[in-house]
Parts: sequence; C-alpha cells; structure tokens
Amino acid sequence: MTAASNAAGIHYCVQALDADAHLFSVQLHIARPAQGQAVSLPVWIPGSYLVREFSKNLQGLAAEQDGKPVAIAQQGKNLWVVDCAAGAPLTLSYQYCAYDNSVRTAWLDRRRGFFNGTSLCLRVQGQEDAVHTLQLSPGDAPAGWQVATGLDAVDTDERGWGLYRAPDYDALVDCPVEMGAFWRCDFVAAGVPHSFVVAGAAPSFDGARLIADTRRICETVIAFWHGQGAGASPAPMQRYVFMLNAVDDGYGGLEHRNSTALICGRRDLPRVGERKATEGYNTLLGLICHEYFHTWNVKRLRPAEFTRYDYGQENYTELLWFFEGFTSYYDDLLLRRAGLIDNGQYLKLITRTINQVLQTPGRHVQTVAQASFDAWVKYYRQDENTPNQTVSYYTKGSLVALALDLQLRREGRATLDDVMRALWQRCAAGPMREADVLAVLQELGERSFATEIAQWVHGTDDLPLPELLATHGVQAKAEPPQLVQRLGLRVQETHSIIIKNVLRASVAEQAGFMPGDEWLAIEVPAAAQQAEPTRWRIQRLDDLALYAGKASSILAWVARDRQLMALQLPWGSVQAAQAGTAADVGKTDNGDAKAATSGTAAEPSPSNLGLEITDAEAAQRWLAGHAPVAAASASA
Repeated sequence: MTAASNAAGIHYCVQALDADAHLFSVQLHIARPAQGQAVSLPVWIPGSYLVREFSKNLQGLAAEQDGKPVAIAQQGKNLWVVDCAAGAPLTLSYQYCAYDNSVRTAWLDRRRGFFNGTSLCLRVQGQEDAVHTLQLSPGDAPAGWQVATGLDAVDTDERGWGLYRAPDYDALVDCPVEMGAFWRCDFVAAGVPHSFVVAGAAPSFDGARLIADTRRICETVIAFWHGQGAGASPAPMQRYVFMLNAVDDGYGGLEHRNSTALICGRRDLPRVGERKATEGYNTLLGLICHEYFHTWNVKRLRPAEFTRYDYGQENYTELLWFFEGFTSYYDDLLLRRAGLIDNGQYLKLITRTINQVLQTPGRHVQTVAQASFDAWVKYYRQDENTPNQTVSYYTKGSLVALALDLQLRREGRATLDDVMRALWQRCAAGPMREADVLAVLQELGERSFATEIAQWVHGTDDLPLPELLATHGVQAKAEPPQLVQRLGLRVQETHSIIIKNVLRASVAEQAGFMPGDEWLAIEVPAAAQQAEPTRWRIQRLDDLALYAGKASSILAWVARDRQLMALQLPWGSVQAAQAGTAADVGKTDNGDAKAATSGTAAEPSPSNLGLEITDAEAAQRWLAGHAPVAAASASA
C-alpha cells in the first residue's frame, strides 16, 4: 500500500480477478479495527428503491490479522463479525461475481467492467465517517482498459488506474466505477469540468453531437438552479462524469452526487450524418437531463428520511412524488428550454404522460404519496395487478408539478422554478420535508396551497389539467380511445396475443380475461347467409376489426394453463366506445377556461387526451420559462 492509503483508516483494493468468470477480487484493509469488528454489505443502492440483496454475489470471505487467519461468523444475510483483536491492522479478502449489466450493481467480462460500491465494498461498522481509499488495478482486464469515476484521484496513471480517495463511506459508494476501452470526451459547462464516457457504441456513433447537446443540457440545468452571468452562484460539484453503457436493448439511469450511470439502446445514440434527432435520441437526452437534475434534486436537496442512509433495510419516504416526479417534469421541459426539442415535441411528451396516468385505474386507488412510500413493494415489484392498485410517482408526480406550475403562473406571483430555488435555499441544499414545500408555496404564492397538496398529492381525484392548460394557451381535446384501451388490456403481440394486464372494471375483465392468457382466435356468429359461425386465428388486436366486423358479440378463444377456453366478448359495445368524437375539455359553453380554484374537485377525465396550442404567446411564456404576467386577481 502507498503512504496515502496507509494514512486512510479504511482501504480497498479492487481488481479484475477473472473476466471470464465475471469475478472481481476485493481486499479490505482496516487500520484500527474494533474488537470483534462487524462488517456488512448494503442490501440496496440509493436511487433504486428495492432490496436487491447484493451479498448473494459475495463469496470466499476470509480475514487475516498479524499474518494469521482469524475466524468470521456470519450473523445475518449481509452481516459478518470478525473474531479479531482491537487496534491491530486487519485484512479481509473476498470475491464478487459481477453479472448484472445494469446501472445498479456490477458487471465484468472481456468487453467492460463496472461496479457500484454498494455491491463490492463491505461497510466497516462504526467507521463509516473515516477517510476511505480505493486502489484500482487492472488484474485480468484486457490491455488498454481505462477507468472513469467521480472519485477524487490521489495517485493514478494516464489510464486512470491507481489510488482514489473518499471522505467517508457514503461518498465512496456514491461514485460508480467504469472500466474498459470506452469512448471519452471532456468538456466544460458553466465553468464545471465534465467527462462523458460511452461503452458499446456502434461505429456510426456521433460523439460530437452528443457532447454538444449534453453541454446545452448541463448549462441549462445549472442556470436553472444558480442563474447566469455575474450574479450566478457556483454549482455544487467540482466536476461531473457521465457513464453511458450502450447495449442492444436497454434503458435507465441512476443518479449520484457528481456522476451518473446510464444505459441505452445503441440505436438511440446519434449517428454521423443524421441531422434530425430520432425519438430514441430525444428519449436519451431526457434521461441525461433527468439524472443530471438529480444532482440537485434528491442527491443534495433530499427527503429528511434520507439525511443518513440506512443501507441495511428499506428507507421509506412519502416524497418520491416530489424528488422523482418533479425531476420528471423538468427533464423534458428543460430540453425544450435548451432548444433541443420544440413546443410540439414537448407537448407530445406531456400528452403521453397525461394519458399514461389517465389509463391507470390505480390512480383512483392509491395516492401519489402512498405510492412513494410503497415504492419498495409496488413500483419496483410490479406484477399483473400493478396498474389496478397503484400509480407511478414518476408520471403522477410530474403532473402534480405541471399543475402547480400552471396554477402559480396563472395567479401571476411566482413559478415552480422559483419554488425549487427557494427550497434549495431554505433547506440549505439538504434534508427537506413536505412542510417546507407548503411553506415556500405560501410565501411565494401569497396564499396557502394546502388544499391543492391535499387533493393532488394525498387524494385520488384526477388533476384539473385541462382547465389549467387552457389558461396557458393549450387546449386539451378528448380523443377516441384506441382498441386496447376500449378492451381494457395491456398485451404483448407476437405469434399470438399474450395478455399482460387486465384493467379494473374493463370489458376484458367482465369477459373473464386473465393476465397470462394467450388469445389465439375469435369465433364470429353465423351471418344470415351462413350455416355455421366462422373462426379466425388472430395475432394482433387489429385483427379483431378485420374479422369481427359488425358482430354484436364474439367468442374469444384463449389458452389458459394449456386449456382452451371460450370467453363471451361484447364486441358491439367495444365498437360503440369508438364512436365518440373529439371534444374540447375544460371549457365552458362560451369557450372560456373554467376556473381551477382551490377546493374545486376535478371533473372525470377522458382516458385519451390530445393537446393543441391555441394561444402561442401564452404557451411560449410557460414553455420558455418566462416570468408570468401578474394576474389582476388570484383565486384564494
């Protein structure tokens, strides 16, 4: 060990032990252990609210003190006690099988290595606040591999191998490590050095475009929180690292204090010579913006329950609607303000979110605050009944943010931007409670918003979005539901139709469909000129209209547990549900927007909305982030 690592209380040595076996080797040196030192491995990683049992991949744990082996007793699924003396240096060694190619755990093969400290680094109980150092060595890694991480380098070579330092355990495990022969580009945004590394990109990858667009995102987000020009305050991080893993099919990200781990389909990366951004690339930019916005909103400004993480069990909070939902509101909105998408593209994204919530029966069963608390057992453990019993705190939370922003702007005293910045100041970029949100809303809005929070966050009525959008030049129109919505199904279409979800009180539920059914065929009653009914093999839901025609009722033939069953489906009523014509939502007979005053419950919403700009000037004020026009009077 180097002098710097000797000076640290806790020191780890990590190297690729066997890339073909996906094994990392880890040594943990404890300079001054307690007698009977306890060590543990986290069961979850902050930002991903599921107990993942990382210890299941740890093997070969052994300990040595004064050159002699010492016994280790396992006292729980992730807890070990070492039979050591106090004060004398202690060394633990073990291996970790890294075979999860996601952003949450660890991965190692001959193409790439990656790990989060929550997977590899045992926590020395009682010494979490000591300085932690990490020595990274290539070991069995292929020649030419590099390292990227947000950790502070102490003594590293030109490829990044060497010694890193963290002030404590929390900081150590909040800095994932990327290894491999990746593409890399360094850039500066708002005075902050940034690095972007990409693993797995195809030869057509346009790195210059990705960097140019990412720089615009970073500058827009930093300006959102800290302003621009001479009066701007500094960003909270000294540098920032983006780590993107491009795979054949994948999507996701995980936020950290000065870095993020991302995964995307390589087809979604920008391509050389391709001028128009694809939908997949815009989705990737939204992901980049989302995780970068988290640098402020959840990694620093965070739920009070997350003041200090408990890595050994679930950490509950009712505030994910704010920290994930409001971040989801701003990720696409800031793309619009950065000029990376236009108003039409942004409204298309908002429309999709609105309709996702409207088509989720669980929104009337569970509040978004309850959904936040239950993330550990519902959002991250989705099953066939999930849409019927809960609502996403990402989508519903983003719509709460939208509703608050539009209501604040309508009253002309403040915007949600102002609220976010005021919360940053009030909470000193640290722990926050719902009471802080209410206090800032009252201070800036000059009235209480307790009713809105009670109804929109702690209630299950639909949000008054059509009325609020109308006051900002955007008209919501009810659109005919698609066939899958009229049936009340979510399906997978391959060689047949696999039923994934059956929505509550739907035609499909009343007909007897179940998740897991394979819909093979339909039987149409005989017409006047036919002697027998006709039977048709189907592979897509669109086949129904082709073969069922104007029949009032048909039999749906499904396979369930390898048995064939005939379900009576009222096809006539399904068709009738399509007959409704598009109509304006949220207007009175004279075309004026209805007042969305506090205490007024939202009217039942259609399941499918479309949005259209009817007042370009009013819409531009909102979408571009301009200050609102002061209202002559505001609802109390």
